[in-house]
Amino acid sequence: MRGVLVFEDREYTASELDALADGLAGRLERRGVRAGERVALMSSNRPEFVIAVQALWRLGAAVVLLSPAWKRGEVEHALDITKPAHAVGDHPVLAALMPMLHLDEPIPAATGVPFAGPDPGSDAVLVFSSGTTGMPKAVRHTHASLAAAVHHWRDALGLTAADRIQITTPPSHILGLLNIVTALEAGAWLRLHRRFDLDRMLHHIQLDRVTVEMAVAPIALALASHPKLESYDLSSLRYIMWGATPVTPSVAETVTRRTGVGWLPAYGASELPVIACNPLVGARLDTPGRAVPGVRVRVVSLETGNPLGPGETGEIEVRAESLMAGYLPAEETVGAYHDGWYRTGDVGSVDPEGWISLTDRSKDMIKVRAFQVAPAEIEAVLHGHPAVADCAVFGVPDTADGEAVVAVVRTSAPVSPDDLVALVGDRLASYKRPSHVEFVDAIPRLPSGKALRRVLKERFIERQLVKERDGRTSDV
Repeated sequence: MRGVLVFEDREYTASELDALADGLAGRLERRGVRAGERVALMSSNRPEFVIAVQALWRLGAAVVLLSPAWKRGEVEHALDITKPAHAVGDHPVLAALMPMLHLDEPIPAATGVPFAGPDPGSDAVLVFSSGTTGMPKAVRHTHASLAAAVHHWRDALGLTAADRIQITTPPSHILGLLNIVTALEAGAWLRLHRRFDLDRMLHHIQLDRVTVEMAVAPIALALASHPKLESYDLSSLRYIMWGATPVTPSVAETVTRRTGVGWLPAYGASELPVIACNPLVGARLDTPGRAVPGVRVRVVSLETGNPLGPGETGEIEVRAESLMAGYLPAEETVGAYHDGWYRTGDVGSVDPEGWISLTDRSKDMIKVRAFQVAPAEIEAVLHGHPAVADCAVFGVPDTADGEAVVAVVRTSAPVSPDDLVALVGDRLASYKRPSHVEFVDAIPRLPSGKALRRVLKERFIERQLVKERDGRTSDV
């Protein structure tokens, strides 16, 4: 029997994974884990993570996925709102907060063990929202909603048993978990990496003849700037999937020009994992695609909430069987819906042929003299400058215009602020030109690739206040 999961030098067959999941389920059951309970799982990307998830689902328990990058305060918050009864993992932070079955302990294999399995309507997994504003919320997915998402993703990717993929993104994120579960269900060959390393990822595309590569914005940026990208044989790839954030065309085009590999943009959220995807043939970079079968999409006015027509811009709302069951804390759930539709918080439009256009996040939109300005639009222009390695745009209060546009930029070569402002002015309306351009050493981002604009905005305002205070002091 061929292997289905590989980690470093160890290969597992499907029957081996099943036997180990049965064995761990038995151990967890003896520790008191019962159907309907929540179990915290904080683990690096390793086979035991997969086995633990499968074992807990055999018992009908719900898995609370905690990021191994979190500090103690973040884990305490997650445990407080989800209240798991048990813990499994390999992380000292979780072990310090509650009794934890350590994944380094040997897992006994077992066969023929009868487990009732989960109720489709019961919670399967709790993942955490990105947390770009405030503390993250827990997103509840039932076994039924997760199964629907897996079905959507498998069809969208065209994933079969002939495919070979690798996972370098965190398994605690919905995309990481979805990729793992979908690959195993499709019977695809799957390599797990303990952590992301670009050269190791490229090496294994070449060595393992990987057919589908998953990427988020930081990975795409790293690929585009890799000095030896052409030295790797990436000809086995059918495509590279770009998810979590809108595509930066200049970055994607650079990778394709250097490798010959095209992209498959897709769109989803923790709350509804697969919303849209491009076709496998004829994918476009200017759109995340059309809604996948089984998902309904509409656009409503940002001011009135009324549905809008094709091509009109507003907030994107969605419905599907793959939609979350709700949030924890539970009181956060009510505001997430509008007439039964999930409010994505994304601003965009849907043209008459169903192609979705994403403009930005509604809370990130900048209002300049009553004009709505999308930060992502300005970021796309800035990324087109050869000296711009990374950037983020946000708005700050301005007495004259309501808000002013600020761009923070990480450079790879010398460039002046005036040059960047002029570039935006040449490509976009005058009110979209940055009023301030600041150069920074790094753009803070979530693992999903989303820029932490809130953090950058707070830092910028703090620096401005310090400058004003210093200026007043020097005048005395």
